[in-house]
Amino acid sequence: MAEDDAPVEEGSGGGKKKLIFLIILAVVLVGLSVGGTIVALKVLSPPPEAVDSEAVEEAVEEVKAPAIYYPIKPSVVVNYDHKGRQRYAQVDVTLLIRDPAIVSAIELHAPTIANALVLTIGGQNYEEVQTAEGKELLRQECLQEIQKILEEEVGSVGVEQVLFTNFVMQ
Repeated sequence: MAEDDAPVEEGSGGGKKKLIFLIILAVVLVGLSVGGTIVALKVLSPPPEAVDSEAVEEAVEEVKAPAIYYPIKPSVVVNYDHKGRQRYAQVDVTLLIRDPAIVSAIELHAPTIANALVLTIGGQNYEEVQTAEGKELLRQECLQEIQKILEEEVGSVGVEQVLFTNFVMQ
């Protein structure tokens, strides 16, 4: 029986060697697989784009400054002649701006801006201004007029939006 025991011990020792060899082989294969994947990703991925410092500065500038709402006072009141009857509109206008320096320019040129608003709002067709589309068109025209005035006087459009905060027609 001693002879039978010896081959069993050698066989179990050989089994342990095979097991260790297989584990080491598995670890090496996993390592090669991970390494191969990393190399393949680096080879197949597009090269990183060079960072343009000007583009970064422009992206920083595109961050919007806080909104400043500047109401135009007094309300704009205009008359319409509609089918032989006198009609009128009272419009409260508020400007959305982002540059505090534009506030002083708007205050300085308030008479010119008020005149442009009166002429623009008063020059509309009464029936067209009653529709939502007509009011939106009027709002866009007022914005263009104010931006044109500020561009001529200050060199910057300055106003982002014209908002009608009250619009009464009778």
